[in-house]
Amino acid sequence: MKTARGKLEEIYLDGSARIICPPELIPAPGQYLLAHADGSDSPLPVTVFFSLPSPGGFRSAPALPSSWKPGDTIILRGPIGHGFSLPVPSRKIALVAFDDSPARLQGLIPLALKQNAEIVLVGSFDSMLPEVVEIQPLKAMTEVLQWADYAALDSSRENLAKLRKLLEGSKQLTAKLEAQILIRAPMPCGALADCGVCALVLDRDWKMICKDGPVFPLRELL
Repeated sequence: MKTARGKLEEIYLDGSARIICPPELIPAPGQYLLAHADGSDSPLPVTVFFSLPSPGGFRSAPALPSSWKPGDTIILRGPIGHGFSLPVPSRKIALVAFDDSPARLQGLIPLALKQNAEIVLVGSFDSMLPEVVEIQPLKAMTEVLQWADYAALDSSRENLAKLRKLLEGSKQLTAKLEAQILIRAPMPCGALADCGVCALVLDRDWKMICKDGPVFPLRELL
């Protein structure tokens, strides 16, 4: 884990940004950085997730603080946490953006295309997605999971109970499916202090999202 300066090269309408930083600070899909604006007196850092690769750095997932502007210097620490692990043999890949933007899953698309995999995104439409990515509504989630040989999901901690309920009828399916889930929650300590803000119970055990995740095997959710 490293700390270094980065630069907000460009900020997009959705609140994401193109960040220039040293290569070793670029997180993998599902990993995150903690960031402070240079000179800021804010007591808490901002969690920055990877969305897509970009020359000299990466594009972050939305949204960053509205006070951050293009040209600002930011102090970055990371990469932190466990990211997604896309199995090499996978040829049918489901990406499920359960309750938010698919941006934190988008980094898996170039990797999947290199494997000549078919990709289905379940959730909201993003005009920046490649045309080869099929879009399906959330109500098609179970059907898409039946089709897939690997699935990556993204959900906030607050909506896990709702997601569990939707998957209740698919326990036999999801037990066999190789699948991972990114669970979002405030992570102010960034795996340094065991502050407990991001704690949750998975697989009948207490987990800290900041260091045990933020990506977990889906079977632990069920």
